[in-house]
Amino acid sequence: MKKTVLLILCLAIVAGIFIACSQSGGQASGKTYIPLVSKGFQHQFWQAVKQGAEQAARDFDVEINFIGPESESQVDKQMEMLQTELGKKPAALGFAALDSKAAIPLLQQANIPVIAFDSGVDSDIPLTTVSTNNKNAAAMAADKMAEAIGGSGKVAVIVHDQTSRTGIERRDGFLEQMKSRYPDIEVVDVQYGGGDHLRSADIAKAVINGNPDLKGYYGANEGSAIGVVNAVTELGIAGQIIVIGFDSGKLQLDAIRSGLMYGAVQQNPVGMGYRTVEAAVKALKGESLPNHIDSGFVWADKANLDTPEVQAVVYE
Repeated sequence: MKKTVLLILCLAIVAGIFIACSQSGGQASGKTYIPLVSKGFQHQFWQAVKQGAEQAARDFDVEINFIGPESESQVDKQMEMLQTELGKKPAALGFAALDSKAAIPLLQQANIPVIAFDSGVDSDIPLTTVSTNNKNAAAMAADKMAEAIGGSGKVAVIVHDQTSRTGIERRDGFLEQMKSRYPDIEVVDVQYGGGDHLRSADIAKAVINGNPDLKGYYGANEGSAIGVVNAVTELGIAGQIIVIGFDSGKLQLDAIRSGLMYGAVQQNPVGMGYRTVEAAVKALKGESLPNHIDSGFVWADKANLDTPEVQAVVYE
């Protein structure tokens, strides 16, 4: 009987410790807990952001948990992940929104410092947003496209989504630049592939088949751009259409080196992850933050791909 009572008491103590850890952010280490809920996890871009966040966690002696849904179309899955992390009572939060509005009710209830990264929230809840200036970067992509096709002709666009700030800004930055500076270039189609290689390739093939005189195609993220590369390869027209992408990753860098892709705008994902954690730590110390922290971007093509400037930000 005594052994039974003792066993029950031991189990109760263990359960109590587990609950306490869960309520304090799930860290047995006792370190400040800062989860980062990302837009995705599978693309090399997000793995590079994770790498930067992990380095910052070591430098600032905090604990992070970098998570995201399998697909960048899974808004509901991201909301579930966000709710789970907030339930752990973290000290602060990093958040890259798939939908710039969907998370607002959850974030309003959190009452902790929120640092947006990559893609902001349509709210003043985040203390700052760590991101590329996506409109300017997309305008650069438009300039490079115009240069490559000789300032006239038809081009098409495929974007990862139309709900996140990155999707909206990378689309609008490209379209607005084309409209204002290149009147002889016609954007014949804008489609959304969810950042998925296969889906984006299918969309691109349909658009190309419907526009045999198409001269250029812009993919607004890694998955979109590789979808276009795959489409032109499968159709046997590699080199006949100028393909411009966004982000790097091994597939895109190989495509640039081989000539399948003309070039791509490069973000700084490692720096983005690092600065997100750094901003959260500063916020917890009571330091003021700017409204936006620019993580930067550069243009990469076959001519400059191996220069120190580009190699500092690409990821493979």
